Amino acid sequence: MEYSLETRCQHLQNDDINEHFGAVSYPIYMSSTFAHKGFGESSGYDYSRLQNPTRDHLERIVAGLEHGTDCIALASGISAIGCVMELFKPGDHVLIDEDLYGGSIRLFREINQKNGVTFSSAALHEEDVENLIKDNTKAIYLETPTNPMMNVTDLRKLSEITKSHGILLIVDNTFMSPYLQNPLDLGADIVIHSGTKFLAGHHDAIAGFIVVKDQTLSGRLRFLFKSTGAGLSPFDSWLIIRGIKTLAVRMDRAEENAHRIADFLMSNHHVTRVLYPGLKDHPGHDIMKEQSRGFGAMITFDVPSKEFAIKVLENLNIILFAESLGGTESLVTYPVTQTHADVPAEILEKNGIHETTLRLSIGIENVDDLIEDLRHAFDEAGKISYS
Repeated sequence: MEYSLETRCQHLQNDDINEHFGAVSYPIYMSSTFAHKGFGESSGYDYSRLQNPTRDHLERIVAGLEHGTDCIALASGISAIGCVMELFKPGDHVLIDEDLYGGSIRLFREINQKNGVTFSSAALHEEDVENLIKDNTKAIYLETPTNPMMNVTDLRKLSEITKSHGILLIVDNTFMSPYLQNPLDLGADIVIHSGTKFLAGHHDAIAGFIVVKDQTLSGRLRFLFKSTGAGLSPFDSWLIIRGIKTLAVRMDRAEENAHRIADFLMSNHHVTRVLYPGLKDHPGHDIMKEQSRGFGAMITFDVPSKEFAIKVLENLNIILFAESLGGTESLVTYPVTQTHADVPAEILEKNGIHETTLRLSIGIENVDDLIEDLRHAFDEAGKISYS
């Protein structure tokens, strides 16, 4: 019997609880090394940089949720991306979406390009991707929806192109989580998560994940993981295991809240633009209905001026002005000085990220309280802006 997604967030299929003395909460194996019974006899664990029982348990959970055969848990989302980029050698080319998390762009520009990998960017959701592939292109890398502009790319269509050219399709699935979207089922070769976000869900741990189906690719990534040494600690692994137990109920509530808040923003005269795939007039709405089980809990919107945006940030009480996303608490981010601070101004402008742009990560609070918090902040900002 195959467990449902909600049940798989609680129970790892075929796991024997009696192996751990009946512990309902999976044990934290805080050991850096493991003793051998004898020469050539291993318990399956040698050194925690390579493997650890708590991390292994988490990896099997996330692999199952993403319908992969292997998952690697790393110390952060950016370390997961960095490990994947070690697949490429000097002279290789990677085509990336032009709208990405700023930390990814910084990694590509400052680290990977220095090491001889070249990148070109494009609006993958609307451009003729096939004409952008070069002889030395080895992969396409994207987020869908993108951060923060919520652009949606048809993964099935893109995977047909990558497979016809024999190149990898790498998808950052952080915004959706495996509860709402499974890129491997849509043709992706590698799925990346910042586990810090929806998977952990409580703003108390930092983690990253790489998930694959192909065994050869798994073996190569495991070697790179071992060699670069950014494995997730046992305690942080346990925190993510605990967080995943509430993934389904958190995502359902956060998305329900997001729909209500998107409707409120659309109707508020202070708001000049709302980007949320759950809105029927969003260009990616129909694609999301085909390739996802929902629309997520991330909303980007614009207000009339930079000064107005700053006053909104200063007058919110429940929604916290902080980086990150995906936790139980709602957060608001100012991309130009936070998540995308290292992105060149011309790229920000091209992508539509302005000094008037704010990004919301919707949590699980009472939605009426969240809407009233936004309404109050808009009203206060309006008094100052228009006086």
